[in-house]
Amino acid sequence: MDDDPRREAERLRAPSPTEAGARGLRRRLQYAAAAPLAAGQRSFNGVLLRLFDALSSRVDDAAARSLAAERRVSELEERLLRLERRPAGAVPGTVAPQPRAAALPDYFAFESRLRGAVTDVRERQRPYVERLRGHAPVLDLGSGRGELLALLRDAGIEARGVDANADMVAFARADGLDVEQATAHEALEACADGSLGAVAALQLLEHLPPSDLVSLLDLAHAKLRPGGLLIAETIDPSSVAALRNYYADLTHAQPLVPETLELLVRGAGFGETETIHLNDDLDYAIVAHS
Repeated sequence: MDDDPRREAERLRAPSPTEAGARGLRRRLQYAAAAPLAAGQRSFNGVLLRLFDALSSRVDDAAARSLAAERRVSELEERLLRLERRPAGAVPGTVAPQPRAAALPDYFAFESRLRGAVTDVRERQRPYVERLRGHAPVLDLGSGRGELLALLRDAGIEARGVDANADMVAFARADGLDVEQATAHEALEACADGSLGAVAALQLLEHLPPSDLVSLLDLAHAKLRPGGLLIAETIDPSSVAALRNYYADLTHAQPLVPETLELLVRGAGFGETETIHLNDDLDYAIVAHS
């Protein structure tokens, strides 16, 4: 029996009007008697198969529309929640120094649409929790809506975050997370040398021009204690599909292939490194020890 019902139906679509092995007059008589029935059966089967294909296509289209609607509802709920959590009074949209950081008037809405819901991002970041266990305190640079911080809190791992975007900070703080509005450089500079157990920079480095990227890695190495951990996640431009995600965000500075980022990490003084491919090879992370 074929595992594909459609292919099995195609195989049985045209029954033979003659008995296998029949010869001569017997075969001709069988054909004359059975051919009209076989032709009618083939026609009927063809109609059923076309109907099956049409119904399957409609079901697939309906499922895709339903999924898109669910995602849209989730996105709008997060954006409304963001408005509720936004503090009263004027606050700067971003304190990031890069000109492109202010290119979008509502980066929170942009992030919700293109990166996904908090729950989805949290699941993608869950594998980092065990790697960070035993490396507290953790500083999450560009902590966004607090996805990683919430995971670490639930795991009992001391962590705090920093983000340049005011809405991201307010959203995360409303969940009881320790987050401040500042640039990644400012947050690291405020730390004593050797005081951190881990630094996480997830989907952040591609936003930085080369000089800022190099200085950030240098700072991270200086602030980590010996044996401390750096996790740097970014989009993998080796994937054509991932490049679409990269260019969709107008605040990106340049893509980083894994070999380039690994060289920069090692150049900052980190020793052992590991490259992890994530999310169907759309993203990767460099994990390095100080």
